[in-house]
Amino acid sequence: MILWEEAALDDREKIFAFLYRHNPVVAEKTDALIEAKAENLLDQPLMGVQRDGIPGRLLIITEISMIMSYSLEGSTIRVMRVLHQRQRFPSN
Repeated sequence: MILWEEAALDDREKIFAFLYRHNPVVAEKTDALIEAKAENLLDQPLMGVQRDGIPGRLLIITEISMIMSYSLEGSTIRVMRVLHQRQRFPSN
């Protein structure tokens, strides 16, 4: 199961809104890709890397220059944030 933290849902909404103003088709495709990458974690939960000072694991989504932070709780994937690679992840 995938659980989306409120912050991650807010991130997705902001990404979608920004892209939608410029290109609605790209906004839809980007959000679908984010969803698909999260779904991939169900089969390969250790796909992301761990970094000092950042909780959980980081999945780099190279196609759209985004990073998804997530944690594993048994068979549940908890998506914490989805940020552009240039953004700084909060340390807590």
